[in-house]
Amino acid sequence: MKQILVINPGSTSTKIAWYCDEEKKWDESIEHDPAKIKEYAKIYDQLEMRTQLVMDTVKAHGEKFEDLAGVVSRGGLLPPAKEGEMVCSGAYEINPLMIETLKTRPVLEHASNVGCAIAYQIAQSVGVKCWIYDPVTVDELIEISRVTGLKDIRRHGQGHNLNMRAAALRLCRENGYDYYKRNMIVAHLGGGVTESLHSNGRIIDMVSDDDGAFSPERAGEIPTYLLLKKVFNEGLDLATIMKTLQRNGGLQSYFGTSDSRVVEKMMNDGNEEAKLVYDAMALGVARSIAKLAVAVNGKVDDIVLTGGIAHSKYFTQQISDRVSFIAPVTVLPGENEMQALAQGALRVLNGEETARIYG
Repeated sequence: MKQILVINPGSTSTKIAWYCDEEKKWDESIEHDPAKIKEYAKIYDQLEMRTQLVMDTVKAHGEKFEDLAGVVSRGGLLPPAKEGEMVCSGAYEINPLMIETLKTRPVLEHASNVGCAIAYQIAQSVGVKCWIYDPVTVDELIEISRVTGLKDIRRHGQGHNLNMRAAALRLCRENGYDYYKRNMIVAHLGGGVTESLHSNGRIIDMVSDDDGAFSPERAGEIPTYLLLKKVFNEGLDLATIMKTLQRNGGLQSYFGTSDSRVVEKMMNDGNEEAKLVYDAMALGVARSIAKLAVAVNGKVDDIVLTGGIAHSKYFTQQISDRVSFIAPVTVLPGENEMQALAQGALRVLNGEETARIYG
């Protein structure tokens, strides 16, 4: 039995879990005082504080670090090691270059960037390996998927890769399919919505949260000319419009809440606007799935719906009714980040997958 420590840093918490093979023994969310967090000028200034809290929590559960077979962390916003390279899906062994890169030149500042350094310190102390797995910045798009109508703007693959790929792998494992010989479309339905096309083990195309369906928080794809008119007419700066598109769009824009369950209840209570907007959000997801299908000439083996909103039978049924003509639809609800990380590490430990070396 292989024991694995899973680490998932967020803005005001650090989630950790202790797994024995695929079985979770325990988990805990270490909450951080927002006022205390603001005292740190940079994300990496929190390293020692978060590492010590993780170590104290593990010891409080009576675990011994010496029993670990490995440590895995949620991947930060990792850029390619070299220009022209990709950040590929799967496991990356954590090394000093990765830590330095996420400290000094991440794609974006995010709490998850410090996760690899926490994992590295703990793993080094007991002489075991450590990894990140399916970071947000996985980008395996094929070249034709990158081209846009402006030469100096290229599409990139950035989305909920960890949960989407875990859902695809789970469907294959449970049905005896070979992930590396199938075409699968996976939609992550959460605060943001992203859809990905997995073809023979590679995520060759994606609809990110800025060019597809709107979601509880994101505005999604907006007609370009109308968006530009709004920006110039209202004199909006970059920070303001980005906040509008990323945090105050979608359901939040219409109803002042990003909780899809509240909007679904409004719909069930007879609110016609809630039904219209909620159905339109589902239609947007279906559109994105259909858009991805043409990249493989419609030869799609499976469609998977995952994420928190996938718990809604009504919402997933709205999508399934529109896309089941493309391929069978399977619903695997939940975000499942901790389990996905543990399973990824276990595949490496069992020799089913070889971890890449960053740089």
